[in-house]
Amino acid sequence: MTSKSEHFAAAVKLYPACGRYAVDSGGFTELQRHGRWTRSPRQYVDDLRRIWEHVGPYDWAAGQDWMCEDLIIHGGTTGRLTFVGTKLSVPEHQRRTVHNFLELRSLAPTLRIIPTLQGRTVAEYHACADLYESYGVDLRQEPTVGLGSVCRLQSTKQGAAIVTAMAARGYRLHGFGFKILGLNASGTCWPPRTPRPGATTPASGPRCPATHTGTAPTASTMPCAGVHAFWPLSPPTGRRC
Repeated sequence: MTSKSEHFAAAVKLYPACGRYAVDSGGFTELQRHGRWTRSPRQYVDDLRRIWEHVGPYDWAAGQDWMCEDLIIHGGTTGRLTFVGTKLSVPEHQRRTVHNFLELRSLAPTLRIIPTLQGRTVAEYHACADLYESYGVDLRQEPTVGLGSVCRLQSTKQGAAIVTAMAARGYRLHGFGFKILGLNASGTCWPPRTPRPGATTPASGPRCPATHTGTAPTASTMPCAGVHAFWPLSPPTGRRC
């Protein structure tokens, strides 16, 4: 299960987790509403420490990354959502994403904060990956690498190309907002789903040759690079793009 950090931060009382989970930073909502982050990295780290202490150790936590969707950057309206727009460039979003990861890792190296790739095109995702490497971050050694700005690209050729290109670099990816159809369309491997009691097996698709252990799949249990998702033990609390 992936839960949003701002829900935890606003809670009067926190309860222990009933299963494995990951923490989302709520970046989509932050940038949609404000065009910037309203919580400092130190405040976010304090929130993560509180979650770790009261809810229990999480598998990983997302950083305060900067999505690169057109609406996030330029602003506008879709449905009931209004985006104020950051009015920044894709390279600036990528620079801020990488610098934030470095700062968070410096502030809290034990809190399992993952790096996230951002962009819009395959070339831009490669550029973001290269930027991490220029700072000495070997993404191939990371247990999980987030793949952002892809939730509206799943089941598209562009989304499949992005996922395939990043998986080919040897990264163990978590595609934010990616669902089974998007994973199948990408043609990359993904770990077996942990079925609920009485649940049927999901539609077949390309899988990693991992042995099913009966636990929620994570990158650490995946023997090959590819895309994975956290299968919820209960309905997820929010959506992340």
